[in-house]
Amino acid sequence: MTSRGTPSRFLQSVLQNGVGRYVCQLKRLSIIFSKNAQSSLGVRGFIEEGVVDYAKYNPSTVVYVSPQSCRIPKIVAEYLNGNVREEIVTSKTSIQISEVLTKLTNQSGLDIIRLRKPFHTDNPSIQGQWHPFTNRPPCIGPIRPQKQDTEQGLSNI
Repeated sequence: MTSRGTPSRFLQSVLQNGVGRYVCQLKRLSIIFSKNAQSSLGVRGFIEEGVVDYAKYNPSTVVYVSPQSCRIPKIVAEYLNGNVREEIVTSKTSIQISEVLTKLTNQSGLDIIRLRKPFHTDNPSIQGQWHPFTNRPPCIGPIRPQKQDTEQGLSNI
């Protein structure tokens, strides 16, 4: 927690994603809906139309479709770090459910919080900040503009 009252942390990579190959963090996806309820109409449409395409495009994610006697359809996402997210999809269309699945697939499973700064390293440098005159020998003295006017004026005469 910070003085603002909101949680924050430094930027960190999940399973070193971006170094080497990308590893999708979504491990398991459960679609829970009712066979008869009106609120599950969009979910049933998505299962008929798009769940096979989603499974083809995301082979590393296991998709479970479970019809249960429930009034509220939901999507339960389980991530590699053990976090579980539930999204309520009551009265959503097939396209909206596809967008929810894309959002869940692209997330890392970590809580969404404010980042303290856009960069962070676990091994900071102790050398200090570099600038163009870091390794310049001190015996050369300060840098002055070159005298170009007198040399050019004599060569033209």
